[in-house]
Amino acid sequence: MLRAIRVMTAGEWKGEPADRVELDFDQRHRRRLLMETRGGMSFLLDLPTAVALRDGDGLVLNDGRLIGVVAADEALAEIVPPDAAAAVRIAWHLGNRHLPTEIAGTRLRIRRDHVIEAMAAGLGARVEPISAPFQPEGGAYAGGHSHGHDHEH
Repeated sequence: MLRAIRVMTAGEWKGEPADRVELDFDQRHRRRLLMETRGGMSFLLDLPTAVALRDGDGLVLNDGRLIGVVAADEALAEIVPPDAAAAVRIAWHLGNRHLPTEIAGTRLRIRRDHVIEAMAAGLGARVEPISAPFQPEGGAYAGGHSHGHDHEH
């Protein structure tokens, strides 16, 4: 079976990939997973450690070919704060809940969650449902999901 054994970050490789694989956010943070390209080629993602893949990265197969990574569209909520103070306040609340959050200019993007959307609206933001690739911030502890301290919520 073909195996993807290495990741090349976006910008590190050039040219056209042999094929592309479209993955949502959860599928893009794996170490080992059976994948299928848009063209129907199956291969095993087989990396030494879990890697957070991003749109435009390339997966190097054990036969030398490269498979391009495409971030799939997902159901998101785009939070549009009315001002900088509200943006900071809302971002703090999202971080306090450990929610993956994408910063898109002056807007914040999260996965759809009616409770969080109502909270953001209650803090003065406009909340718009959108469909787009989700590429949240890696954060200060981008090497994994752990953030290095314990506390109660």
